[in-house]
Amino acid sequence: PMKGELLWVYEGLTNYSGWLLASRSGLRSTAQGLEDLAHDAAYLEARRGRDWRPLVDTGVEAQSLYDARGQWANARRSVDFYDEGTLIWLDADVTIRRLTKGTKSLDDFCHAFHGGKGGPELKPYTFDDIVRTLNGVVAYDWATFLHTRVDQVQPHAPIGGITDGGYRLAWTDQRSSLQKARESADKLIDELFSLGLNLSDDGTVRDLVPGSPADKAGLAPDMKVIAVNGRRFEKDRFRDAIRATREHPGLELLCENGDTFHLYTLQYSGGLRYPSLERTPGTADLLTPLLAPHATR
Repeated sequence: PMKGELLWVYEGLTNYSGWLLASRSGLRSTAQGLEDLAHDAAYLEARRGRDWRPLVDTGVEAQSLYDARGQWANARRSVDFYDEGTLIWLDADVTIRRLTKGTKSLDDFCHAFHGGKGGPELKPYTFDDIVRTLNGVVAYDWATFLHTRVDQVQPHAPIGGITDGGYRLAWTDQRSSLQKARESADKLIDELFSLGLNLSDDGTVRDLVPGSPADKAGLAPDMKVIAVNGRRFEKDRFRDAIRATREHPGLELLCENGDTFHLYTLQYSGGLRYPSLERTPGTADLLTPLLAPHATR
């Protein structure tokens, strides 16, 4: 039978390990690792399906969500146990480091939980096994910690690992190097955090954020933006129009929907808006040493 209740461990912890090792191994810089974390936190915050769907349900329904269309994913949620697993395990890692004053980390949990007796071993596990192993690293109410983040509806992304790690989610009008790379590879225009729109390069709406300016104006997935403020749609022109909303609020999008055309007015004045992490003054930086390599030359 398909049992997905613990996919936030099987896949989420793997995802977190990949995030760690990419920087620890030198495949990317610490700054790029923090860029990636900022994007994941903001992206999961935009998943308004979290207003009604707990994370565990994205695991239980994985076999359906894997094949679901990308449209309306922000309203429905998708296989969020991957990226949200990263945030949850970061939170656990930072919590362990705080409680032990830096003497232990999630690395100790991984050694204990995944370590065998010297050879290959098939070893199924349960939620209680996870809690017991965490308590073996440092005593804490890990059951409540995990149940709250996994089994309960959480309208906001679990960013405790970021805030307790000495950082806060901030916004800038400059895209990170990783967002530029993602957009180039996937041929998309990601404006989820401003207008609430994710477009293909040709202007087709891939998805939008419920409650965003785009949603309130009436746009929907599969429509195609063909003009911005009365001029033909182009990627740079689109972003120039968003940037200009700081001084001239609002913009108009002419969209094609099947064989019909409609002009949508978006009420927005925030300009370009992309996620980043910035240091919180007066706090200890726990994320930089967390991403630092363990090996020496």
